[in-house]
Amino acid sequence: MGRTILLAALAAAWTAQAVVAAAPRLETAAAARERVPVEHRYDGVVEAVSRSTVAAQVTGRVEAIYFDVDDYVPKGAVILRFRDREFRARVAQARAALREAEARVAQARAEHERVRRIYARRLVSKSVMDKATAELKAAEARLEAARARLAEAEEQLANTVVRAPYAGIVVERHVEVGETARVGQPLMTGLSLERLRVTAHVPQSLMPALRAGEARARVLLDGRAPLVPVRTTLFPYADTRSHSFRVRLELPPGDHGLYPGMWVRVALRHGEREALVVPARAVVHRSEVTAVYVVDGKGRLHMRQVRLGRELGGGRVEVLAGLAAGERVALDPVAAAARLKAGREGGR
Repeated sequence: MGRTILLAALAAAWTAQAVVAAAPRLETAAAARERVPVEHRYDGVVEAVSRSTVAAQVTGRVEAIYFDVDDYVPKGAVILRFRDREFRARVAQARAALREAEARVAQARAEHERVRRIYARRLVSKSVMDKATAELKAAEARLEAARARLAEAEEQLANTVVRAPYAGIVVERHVEVGETARVGQPLMTGLSLERLRVTAHVPQSLMPALRAGEARARVLLDGRAPLVPVRTTLFPYADTRSHSFRVRLELPPGDHGLYPGMWVRVALRHGEREALVVPARAVVHRSEVTAVYVVDGKGRLHMRQVRLGRELGGGRVEVLAGLAAGERVALDPVAAAARLKAGREGGR
């Protein structure tokens, strides 16, 4: 009885090996030790570079509001309008005063020219000439004052129409239609999603490398390529409690699917270390199990559970445990699984 069982087991093993051997050759790669960058990761918060609150520059009643919270506002678009009847009246008064001042200047110049001709013939005294000159200068000064008052009135009229200083999203509205706003009162708060930055706190041990430009920063995004900051700002003081330094990373312009207040991971690369590396396509995920298919020296397949480290770029991943340097892994886990299953079924 025992001899029969042994013969059956041997026959099953030979059959399984024959099935594996008959299948096409699997492409494999050896797990190798390589020098990889040392990467430190920290939490960061996304911020808007352009975030501002538009305030009232005139005192008046709010007549219309054209945007609300979460609305996208183009640059230069009218976001709010004040009642402007009083301001238009002031502009009309200033223009009338300007025309009067221009007429008085014209009259003073004509009088000045008449007195000058008479004075040239010594028919009037110098005091009369001086008086005509003074009146002309006074008229010209009143003309400049009238122009300034008109410019001021036109500026106040223009301020009754509030425009967006940049394109962005409205995040808060501070007034309602019909409300009387005073100069300096907040009207609307907005931010731009086109220019974002990430703020993180890093330990003081990394600051010398950052200041020397030896540490490279990246912003890691889930399922997407990391973002390389276009500018890095280091704050010259440490937090008194954590003794960490604040670092601000300005992201490249564009829509990255990020919003102010979101958490992201900031990676700082500095130095190198040795790591066991395999191609990322050799790794298979089965529920909560992460594994590779190992091909031993006799060509036999084994599914080996492993513990992975970080993705290293270039289609490589670090292996922390479960694999030794020099062991070969199948680069096509699907084909390897099918071959292993066929070998097992052939041995039944």
